[in-house]
Amino acid sequence: MHTTTKTAAISLAAALGVTALAGCGGSEDSGAGSGASKGTGSKTVTLVSHDSFAASPAVLKAFTEETGYTVKVLKSGDAGAALNQEILTKGSPRGDVFFGVDNTLLSRALDNGLFTPYEAKGLDRVSPDARLDADKHRVTPVDTGDICVNYDKKYFADKKLAPPQSFADLVKPAYKNLLVTENPATSSPGLGFLLGTVAAYGDGGHEDYWKKLRSNGVKVVDGWEQAYNEEFSGSAGGRKAKADRPLVVSYASSPPVEVLYAKPQPAEAPTGVATGTCFRQTEFAGLLTGAKNEEGGKALLDFLISEKFQDDMPLTMFVNPVVKDAKLPELFTRFGAKVDKPATVDPEKISKNREQWVQSWSSLVVK
Repeated sequence: MHTTTKTAAISLAAALGVTALAGCGGSEDSGAGSGASKGTGSKTVTLVSHDSFAASPAVLKAFTEETGYTVKVLKSGDAGAALNQEILTKGSPRGDVFFGVDNTLLSRALDNGLFTPYEAKGLDRVSPDARLDADKHRVTPVDTGDICVNYDKKYFADKKLAPPQSFADLVKPAYKNLLVTENPATSSPGLGFLLGTVAAYGDGGHEDYWKKLRSNGVKVVDGWEQAYNEEFSGSAGGRKAKADRPLVVSYASSPPVEVLYAKPQPAEAPTGVATGTCFRQTEFAGLLTGAKNEEGGKALLDFLISEKFQDDMPLTMFVNPVVKDAKLPELFTRFGAKVDKPATVDPEKISKNREQWVQSWSSLVVK
């Protein structure tokens, strides 16, 4: 089971006692229309996604005004569950476009032939680093996010201890019993953190690293919600729960969200990011093979990398745009962490080794 970058940020908003910014042209129960079932010529285009897709109502209204198509959003659980459903129904999809497959699962989607190639308009504005299927155009990059260790600034200031900044720091005695992470078998950030250690230490070296991390008292929980809002002392939820772990695997966008939903807003984010522990996630969308509204699907893919949608994402889904000229809000630039060199692993390598890496991790860490 996988969560996504957006799930984490939106759950954080809920933990802070507010409603996250979100909006859809329609949803599964909104009465917006029957989506792809209307057949060719339909003015409704159905976007199948994980539960965390969000966009400002004004932005989706602009899409309708520009193209004549209304977006219906069919949410299907977390990213892994949503992808599994599309694999089971491939050739007769439930919608026209699928959004939310990331680089940790991309090869699985491509190997199953889920997408019809389409080169979206404006793709030349997308960073080349995000175009992992650039030669075939089966998917279109939409956003990126960085999974990183976050730290509780107050804890480290009170202890007069410098917060860790790298994977190597986390196994030092000074940070014993301070880190909580998610299980990579059940959590997207947990999997991203594991992949970050693979990138840093290699196929064999990462196992030795995890042995050291286990000996240094790492705590493992099933998912981000528990890790961040129940175990991490630096989050609003963690403070309420009297959490005692000042280090957590979360996202580079978590500090800005802590500021955004705090009342009153603090002058400084209460949490920081260990930028030497980050793994880059990239999310994609694709035109589903067998889509009944193929033209509407193509128009939606164009829109997902348009200026309007890309500028909207940071404060609705708490992720980074992929287009080079997108504008980041001041909240992100002021409080967010800039990750210059995030870890990455080739999607094909992930595909070949993911299950073995997770099984090996489980035998070493969760005995």
